[in-house]
Amino acid sequence: MNISRKTATDMIRGSKGKVFGVTFIKRTTGEERKMSARTGVRKGVTGEGLKFNPTAKGLLKVWDMNAGKGGNGHRFIPEDGLLTLKVEGEVYEVE
Repeated sequence: MNISRKTATDMIRGSKGKVFGVTFIKRTTGEERKMSARTGVRKGVTGEGLKFNPTAKGLLKVWDMNAGKGGNGHRFIPEDGLLTLKVEGEVYEVE
């Protein structure tokens, strides 16, 4: 099923901490990356805050389920790089 980029970002933001799968293009290297992630994780948060606004830069802040096992798993997904999204067993192609 095909969905728009806005629908995909709304689904990620509204996932309420549930795990989802995502495939996207990294801005730094241009390579494709797959990730199991979730939103709303507070582990490792110091209360200091970010030095930039992720929304203004078109980024979604998530917790990478694989990177977070030993330390800081907070990552950013570029909204403009979204390719696929898997939520609750349904796979969506992002247009």
